[in-house]
Amino acid sequence: MPDLEPPPANNAALVDFLLRQRRIGLLRFLTCGSVDDGKSTLIGRLLYDSKLIFDDHLAALERDSRKHGTVGEDIDFALLMDGLEAEREQGITIDVAYRFFTTDRRRFIVADTPGHEQYTRNMATGASNAELAVVLVDARNGVLTQTRRHSFIAALMGIRTVVLAVNKMDLVGFDQARFAAIRDDYAHAVRELGFRSLVSIPISARFGDNVTAAGTRMPWYEGPTLLSHLETVDVSAEATEQPFRMPVQWVNRPNLDFRGYSGTIAAGRVKVGDRVAVAPAGNASTVTSIVTMDATLDEAVAGEAVTLALADQIDISRGDVLAAADKPVAVADKFDAEVVWLNEQPLFPGRSYLFKLGTRTVSGSITRILYRIDVNTYAHASAGTLGVNDVAKVSISLAAPLAMERFCDNHTLGGFIAIDRLSHATVAVGRVDMLAHVSNNIVWHAMGVDKRARAVAMGQRPVVLWLTGLSGAGKSTIAGLVETRLHALGRHTYVLDGDNLRHGLNRDLGFSEVDRVENIRRAAETARLMADAGLIVLASFISPYRSDREFARERFDPGDFLEVFIDTPIEECRRRDPKGLYKRADAGLIRNFTGVDAPYEPPLSPDLVLATTTSSAETLAERVVEELHARGYFDPDTAAPRGDSESESGAGKR
Repeated sequence: MPDLEPPPANNAALVDFLLRQRRIGLLRFLTCGSVDDGKSTLIGRLLYDSKLIFDDHLAALERDSRKHGTVGEDIDFALLMDGLEAEREQGITIDVAYRFFTTDRRRFIVADTPGHEQYTRNMATGASNAELAVVLVDARNGVLTQTRRHSFIAALMGIRTVVLAVNKMDLVGFDQARFAAIRDDYAHAVRELGFRSLVSIPISARFGDNVTAAGTRMPWYEGPTLLSHLETVDVSAEATEQPFRMPVQWVNRPNLDFRGYSGTIAAGRVKVGDRVAVAPAGNASTVTSIVTMDATLDEAVAGEAVTLALADQIDISRGDVLAAADKPVAVADKFDAEVVWLNEQPLFPGRSYLFKLGTRTVSGSITRILYRIDVNTYAHASAGTLGVNDVAKVSISLAAPLAMERFCDNHTLGGFIAIDRLSHATVAVGRVDMLAHVSNNIVWHAMGVDKRARAVAMGQRPVVLWLTGLSGAGKSTIAGLVETRLHALGRHTYVLDGDNLRHGLNRDLGFSEVDRVENIRRAAETARLMADAGLIVLASFISPYRSDREFARERFDPGDFLEVFIDTPIEECRRRDPKGLYKRADAGLIRNFTGVDAPYEPPLSPDLVLATTTSSAETLAERVVEELHARGYFDPDTAAPRGDSESESGAGKR
């Protein structure tokens, strides 16, 4: 059993000791697997046998073992990692627990990740920074679904070195045949995941067999102990041999005489005098100096945090990527990816999320689920939605191009997370599989007459008034009255009505959540084109989901979109029921009806609220017109009212 070298007594020796510790390598690894496979117990045993637990911590552990322990009079090593009270009461790991320890041969940061399926997202968090995974399997149960899922996520997060720790061998009589069967079963289960190294070790975490010392009860096993393997395993990647890549984290401007671009080199190496290109812009310059916290370098390699100074004053900001000029990084706004869906709310294609890749975050959406992956067989199956912990291959479209590479080529520029726009929760983790569309191939074609010119000709500022509310709230009625009034004032308008669009543009869509998301996406894009034409657009849609309305808002320039909440209680909508829809929905004849068996999420901060129970539709319509005037979208004096009979007749027919 290796003992940590005691710290020296004098200062000179202490400095030498610290320098030696700095020179030895660092391994980041995680423990994962199903519930009760013994992950926390294993780490606790590692620390205990390595004499890395302070006396007061050990005393507290002994007290906690008597209160919460599950192993009789023995020390319950799992309690060393299960720090939350809920974890100790339930006997499971909920959060990711990190521990640092060191031996004479290597320093370690270990992440103890939860095995329960409900907390799979926390396992993905732990895997995101790990270089090696210790996958635990209970020798009594063998390879389970969660074992396969965690192995898949480990592969998805770029881990290529795995240790299969077959635990609780004491509960199967230290049977060699049982160990061999599990070893072969696991190797077969992960054969398609691309692990570069897989070592299987039979252990008993409770009693310490093959954890730090071999023990005597498994003489048939001749391989390394877990700790000796962790101390010697090679997890180095060939990142330094790849083309130079560095996402910019910070523009370093300490004074007027220096401007540098700080970040951690993701791949390759860079020297003073090298030509580098900026992605996505494409500008190039030459490296004039490489600066670190305590030194100036001639060369830096992958993994080092540096600041690069360039010869030219070019536009570079956080989120850009510096890359070798002769091997530039790809820029794309559409790509295919493998993802693990982590949110309790299902994924629906077309819904807008934030995607963080490298140091940049942009909005985008998962436009299509190509197939869902069965974690047991890795078979592919079609899917319209994804539930929590589902794994799938999807197509993603971003609102702006990003510098990216396939995950297999560069983990930093190929791994990403998806974030809910409203709650800011991480809803998915994924890796870029294929750049489906390099954005430089298609560009927006600018015309000679733009939105501003059209607006000037019409004497108004274009705007989209997005009227949202329950069915029967009065959206279409108010939109029609507002357009009638604006038309009489000589304004150029158009009403986009939800029902009307479903007669043509959206006639292929139903009322499932997937179709509702796509319905609003198409409506928002149509409204944006109409605003570009200079019109005042009245968009009347239930649009029940806040995230979809937020997506619509983001398609417009500031000031070109106003969210108008038609605030009518559902009881009043039921009373009105102009189309008889509530009666049919309550009878079960209509499914997924908003307010009955489908949700409506009212706006949190709308630009305008119209309460239809306290004012008439005509009064509210006049209030909208006054609001547009007050906000400067038109001036009543710039166009004469249309008083001829033909115009009045046309307005009345609307």
